[in-house]
Amino acid sequence: MDLKGSDAIGVRGPRSEDALPESAAAAVKIVIVGGFGVGKTTLVGSVSEIRPLSTEETMTQAGVGVDDIVGVERKTATTVAMDFGRISINDELVLYLFGTPGQQRFWFLWNGLFEGALGAVVLVDTRRLEVSFDVIGRLEERGTPFVVAVNSFPESPEHPLDELRSALDLPDHVPLVECDARSRSSVRDVLMTLMRHLHSLAAASAL
Repeated sequence: MDLKGSDAIGVRGPRSEDALPESAAAAVKIVIVGGFGVGKTTLVGSVSEIRPLSTEETMTQAGVGVDDIVGVERKTATTVAMDFGRISINDELVLYLFGTPGQQRFWFLWNGLFEGALGAVVLVDTRRLEVSFDVIGRLEERGTPFVVAVNSFPESPEHPLDELRSALDLPDHVPLVECDARSRSSVRDVLMTLMRHLHSLAAASAL
């Protein structure tokens, strides 16, 4: 088959701005998890240095009575497979970000998304803390290291982090931080917190 004219039929390679930096020497897979409507797609999109891949679809009547939309009634789209983005932490280290669907009916996709992942970020909305309990429980069952990031919504009630830690029943060694999923710098700080946490766990296991 002659592929010289592949551009003419819509087959193109990656955009130049999406190419992996030549200096990249290591890549780490990170999974972004959380309940329905906590801001996972926003987080991946705000920090990704490439055009993020999103599988958002318009919400339909099929989810009525199945998906818990209390507190996020204005949400009109939902992730049905995953979100994907990439960020370079420095010249040599690249993070690949995979955002999971929030609805429990799509959690069967977790097994594939978590394969090869070194750690996770749990995104939390203080208006709906209860949707995070099962998510954190599943990570603990898997033995996946994680940090918890409290997403700042304009109408979210504010609580001291020690109170949130108690409400989420988080062990002291699990980092708990505040973030704004719309802010690239804020999300980058969360990812750096996770990387430091993973490094400390690796150092402890090597003793």
